[in-house]
Amino acid sequence: MKILLDPQIFDQQTYGGISRYYTEVFSVISKKSDVEVLLPLYSSDNAYVKATDLLVKNKNLNALYSFLAFFKISTRTLRRKNSEKLLHNAFENKDYEIFIPTYYNPYFLDKIGTKPFVLTVYDMIHELMPQYFVEDSFHVVERKLLLMQKATKIIAVSHNTKKDIIKIYPDIDPNKIEVIYHGSSIKIHPEVTVQFPEKYILYVGSRETYKNFKFFIQSVTPLLKNDPNLQIIAAGGGKFTEEEIQFLKNLSIQNQVLQRYFQEEELGHYYQNAQCFVFPSLYEGFGIPVLESMACGCPIVLTKHGSFPEVAGDAGIYFDSESEDDLCEKIQILISDEELRKKYAEKGLERVKKFDWKDAAEQCLKVYSDAIQLHKNSK
Repeated sequence: MKILLDPQIFDQQTYGGISRYYTEVFSVISKKSDVEVLLPLYSSDNAYVKATDLLVKNKNLNALYSFLAFFKISTRTLRRKNSEKLLHNAFENKDYEIFIPTYYNPYFLDKIGTKPFVLTVYDMIHELMPQYFVEDSFHVVERKLLLMQKATKIIAVSHNTKKDIIKIYPDIDPNKIEVIYHGSSIKIHPEVTVQFPEKYILYVGSRETYKNFKFFIQSVTPLLKNDPNLQIIAAGGGKFTEEEIQFLKNLSIQNQVLQRYFQEEELGHYYQNAQCFVFPSLYEGFGIPVLESMACGCPIVLTKHGSFPEVAGDAGIYFDSESEDDLCEKIQILISDEELRKKYAEKGLERVKKFDWKDAAEQCLKVYSDAIQLHKNSK
């Protein structure tokens, strides 16, 4: 099988769940003797793919990039042009059986002709909550629908995502949608040292809109005021904005809520040492941090929205997303009971065994093979 893998997500993300998904899956697939994967990229700033063997090898170009970088000359434009040429040549040569787009830009439709492609749909949040994506929603929604209609097969990252697709677009054939879960990538690196507060609750990632960060902070404020030693770590998501700083000051908890940037190999320690991880998001197509938390033995408090119950199962402690009191109570019960924390940590460690990147890669490969066969049968 010859697969042409679209580079668009690796150009968009340095870190992120989508680029990690493709990196993990294709790192497994590319090692198979009967599969050839072409990712038309010479180099990338994406943290995951640049650590793999998926990039096209070119010693002369890499030497040039290193030389320019040494003199602090930007190579971004040059790298983009070289990769665009590589992609153009791949389309022109047509030496592949199937194309795998990595996001929703439909630029490739007039390039691949009649060749089949398989689209992965990560969530339906732009369709379900357009109020949070005023500027971007229309393009994502329009492009995603176009690609779902034209795709030979669709991979949904959870049964909840498949259900949402069918509910919003009943004309899309449910039989061409296959559900394939993500795996867990996170590891605890014992050689890495990270300084933590003695007692903290963990929040990870973006804090914008539907992620419900302010709701979480308002809910936990009584706990912070009752226990001066308790702190919140907001890992990643960028520095607090002026508006967020003022929000924390208004609640008089600014000294107990910390924002931390982290290196990839440090994240496991943030989970492992936390009292608990809180994921207050109103919707996720899958929710990789849920797996990360379980894999690190960190108990989780989260909503029952989206795919969360499907992923966390009985390893999650669920709260009413409309009740600050309920979230506060669930966190209080958990952090005040060490045995309960151990119980849910053990549940998480057992639950996360169900999610494996090797399994995901094998299932993706089966879908790609089915799509190629469907295309052949339709001729």
